[in-house]
Amino acid sequence: MTPFLPPETLPVVFAALMALSILAYVVLDGFDLGVGALLPLAGGEAERDRMVASIGPFWDANETWLVLGVGLLLVAFPTAHGMVLTALYLPVALMLMGLILRGVAFEFRAKAADAADKRRWDAAFIGGSLLTALTQGWMLGRYVLGFEEGFVALVFAAMSAIGVAIAYAFIGACWLIWRTEGDLQRRAVAWARVTLWGIALGILLVSLATPFASPRIFERWFSLPYVVLLAPLPLMTLALVGGLVALLRHMPLPGDALRRVPFWAATALFCLSFAGLAWSFFPYVVPERLTVWDAAAAPESLSIILAGALVVLPVILLYTVLAWRIFRGKAADLRYY
Repeated sequence: MTPFLPPETLPVVFAALMALSILAYVVLDGFDLGVGALLPLAGGEAERDRMVASIGPFWDANETWLVLGVGLLLVAFPTAHGMVLTALYLPVALMLMGLILRGVAFEFRAKAADAADKRRWDAAFIGGSLLTALTQGWMLGRYVLGFEEGFVALVFAAMSAIGVAIAYAFIGACWLIWRTEGDLQRRAVAWARVTLWGIALGILLVSLATPFASPRIFERWFSLPYVVLLAPLPLMTLALVGGLVALLRHMPLPGDALRRVPFWAATALFCLSFAGLAWSFFPYVVPERLTVWDAAAAPESLSIILAGALVVLPVILLYTVLAWRIFRGKAADLRYY
């Protein structure tokens, strides 16, 4: 098959599609992982049921974005896929265990014979959510430092793991502010107030570490004209954090006003952080080792894969939008069919 885009353009297109898939996964599965991590803080079984009900129509479909992102890495950048999976084999295996555990727990809590059995499945759901969040944070920390070995790199990965778990808890709390009401909504506001400082600290630490990952990234951050082009990212991040602090101090507002704003502001924080990482590492798909052009499959293969991706991606977007439209209101009582 003759490539229908220039061969040098195809790897960039696939890098953009993979980045879009990963960002969509981090935001969409991030909030339901966060809700799972917050489950132990609920005020009783009724609140736990309402929290689970708030993510019930979405959580399974959200994981499709992870499958798409990893699938694109495999088929479009097979060499990079091998290098990344070799470096992250154990955390990837643990992440898959966490995803399986929370999926099984979500289904089997509906079939619990009694309250004690249901609490055990709730504990499994919480454990699976935390394991998934922590392993993803660990992988981010390892990636940012280019899979370096040593004590400092491992400490940074551990801090990144905790930071990502807190970030997911924050966006999960913001989701609950939007989708719940009453005492649970007030609890969610309190959780968001606390975890906001955690995500702000995490963004700061990653921002301090990233430019020192390599001389190339340092130059891209601090030399002209790059420093001017990059300046809007930290400024907008600071403005969002400040606005969230001010807003959450007064929530919930009368008439449930502005209930959606914390979630979309959290989404914007995730997007800005992702943009900063993309700015730092592009064109490398494996930091300082493989560029997107070095790692890409043959142009003919990429053309065939792109044709399939242009069919699959709109379908995923369509059913994601449809689910959000159908279940756009407040979470109702939990029902299993």
